[in-house]
Order: sequence, then C-alpha cells, then structure tokens
Amino acid sequence: MALKVFDLQCEHGHVFEGWFASHDDYDAQRARDLVACPVCDSKEIAKRLSAPHLNVSHLHAPESASQAPAMDEKAAVAALQARIMRQVRDLVRSTENVGPRFAEEARRIHEGEADERPIRGTATQEERAALADDGIEVMTLPSFLDDGQLQ
Repeated sequence: MALKVFDLQCEHGHVFEGWFASHDDYDAQRARDLVACPVCDSKEIAKRLSAPHLNVSHLHAPESASQAPAMDEKAAVAALQARIMRQVRDLVRSTENVGPRFAEEARRIHEGEADERPIRGTATQEERAALADDGIEVMTLPSFLDDGQLQ
C-alpha cells in the first residue's frame, strides 16, 4: 500500500510527519480530531510545504554521507521529544487530582495538616498568588497534560 507522507506542524511550531492512505484520509482524520501533535497533543495542525519523495534511487548516485546524519539527527530529536512528553504525562497521571480544592489542599500539605503527596487541580489566579505569597510553590500545567485530554 502506498502512503502519503505529509510534513505537519502544530500551532506551537512542533514539526512532525503524518502518514496517510490518501489526501482524503488525512482530511477525514482531521475532521474527526484524530490528527494530533506527538509533542504537545495539539489538534491545531497544518500541512507544511514539502517536496514529494520519489523512489528514483536507481537514477542517482547514493545519498551523500553529509545528508544522512541530518536526517538521523532530526529523527533523534523527534524521538527524544516524544519520550520526554510521555514521561511528563506519566508524572502528571501519578498525581492525585484534588480538583477545585487544590489551593486548600496545597496549603494543608504545606502546613503539615495533610500527608505530603503530589497533587494537581484547579486554582484561580488569586489563589495561586496567595499560595506564592505564603511560600507555597505551585506550577501551572498546560491543559493538554490534563487526564481528560490524554490519549
């Protein structure tokens, strides 16, 4: 089966390849929100301009040694990005979701009233500022790391 290979880019600038049975297959998968950035899980994807790949190796001399390392480096960076993203998502999944009680629970943990453990949840900007004023460090996570959006 011949596949169409598209260079894709998400709204955050991450570039990756997508392999599809046809242009129509790409369009259908996009319409069903099945195409997502492997780095940040964004579904805002655009096709980038790319030259078609034609298998004409029998017409040319073998690829120069200087071209091969560049492609290997690109693949290695993409693999590293994907591996880091999986580890970050695993870390987020291992936390307890305390929902809108986040500020209250973070304060209880800080004051020793609750067991120390990794938590996540929601807090208003004012709640986050109050926690910071009291020396309680918190970090805002991008929404694509939320369990409800993980795939």
